[in-house]
Amino acid sequence: MTDIESREDIETLIQSFYSKAMKDKVISHFFTEIVQLELDEHLPKMYDFWEMMLFDSASYKGNPRQTHLDLNKKSPLKKVHFEAWIRIFNETVDDLFEGPNAENAKTRALSMATMIQIKTNQ
Repeated sequence: MTDIESREDIETLIQSFYSKAMKDKVISHFFTEIVQLELDEHLPKMYDFWEMMLFDSASYKGNPRQTHLDLNKKSPLKKVHFEAWIRIFNETVDDLFEGPNAENAKTRALSMATMIQIKTNQ
């Protein structure tokens, strides 16, 4: 396996993650019922976000913290949801990549989940 080295790798990671997350019994309802996510619109934003997180690109425009606080108002985000998100994300990274950027992605995902969990008081 190789490390996450390009935007194409990020796209592979994020597509695989969402494929799993949208079928997961613990968190899929956030994507399919609460938000009714349009993947064609959402995925490019996630590519930009992770490209910014891993490669310091300036392509992402958004506020993930506020987005998740707004989501929490619609349907409370609970500890079990964060645990499922991290589990799926880490499994996806580990299935596809290995190396410093892969480890950094998992660390950053955990940091974001922890921060959002604290902000939503869960």
